[in-house]
Amino acid sequence: MRTIQFREAICEAMSEEMRRDESIYLMGEEVAEYNGAYKASKGMLDEFGAKRVIDTPIAELGFAGIAVGSTMTGNRPIVEYMTFNFSLVGIDQIINNAAKIRQMSGGQFKCPIVFRGPTASAGQLGATHSQAFESWFANTPGLKVVVPSNVYDAKGLLKAAIRDDDPVIFMESEQMYGDKGEVPDGEYVLPIGVADIKREGTDVTIVSFGKIIKEAYKAADDLAKEGVSCEIIDLRTVRPLDINAVLKSVKKTNRLVILEEAWPFGNVSTEITYQVQSQAFDYLDAPIEKINTADTPAPYSPELLAEWLPNSNDVVKAVKKVMYKK
Repeated sequence: MRTIQFREAICEAMSEEMRRDESIYLMGEEVAEYNGAYKASKGMLDEFGAKRVIDTPIAELGFAGIAVGSTMTGNRPIVEYMTFNFSLVGIDQIINNAAKIRQMSGGQFKCPIVFRGPTASAGQLGATHSQAFESWFANTPGLKVVVPSNVYDAKGLLKAAIRDDDPVIFMESEQMYGDKGEVPDGEYVLPIGVADIKREGTDVTIVSFGKIIKEAYKAADDLAKEGVSCEIIDLRTVRPLDINAVLKSVKKTNRLVILEEAWPFGNVSTEITYQVQSQAFDYLDAPIEKINTADTPAPYSPELLAEWLPNSNDVVKAVKKVMYKK
């Protein structure tokens, strides 16, 4: 095992796959000459050249469309968005083209493409740069949505996403690129659609994904001091959703708290809540609690942003609520 940064895990995953398959290429703003806005493609231009690591104009609609079209001629593009907020400019290409090519062509065309970049908030970046669109994309049949929370998962899942014959939305975080973690010395690939139990527990199940899961770990540490045993499940993939892993845990703990950095209306935690109450209602000893951001655009003020974002104290309160503890 060796320790690397999150950005290095992303770079390694892309580079290893590009060495393996010449049909894979990377395109996006500043991915080549500048080594990536977050240095997640450092050194790749030197190794693979300008035909496979391509700097684009600031035109997400244009280069998303080029990438989608290129899948129909045998290529496997990776499209980097500097932030998924900018994917809205090219969302027609993702929703109406990439997600539907296989069905609308009667299976004649696959669309092996990865759209990747940062999601959700990243500090004081304002309302238009601090949005979580996981549930938007997960609502679209034909797309897979992957949101890793750590270095190990990021590398293994990105390699799987690049190999997948369907379009994959791969969502990272600007605040995780400097995170460090261990990865094996050799190659490894993690399956898409399989959740991971990050911490075993017996009293309550906490489900989360992405960078916000760190708040669940903090809460679990605090609750352990009070004798509360939390089981933490990292979804890793939002679509397909590994609901069976959640159900199995809830049947053991009988309580569920869901932590998600997204607006409260119609999100991933809403879907999980419905699935659990419909399939495991008799196992629940308390109503399900879900924790989301405030139902407003993200504020710029650091004081307001701290109130807007879920934190470990919110998780502690929710766990105590489902356990009927003060």
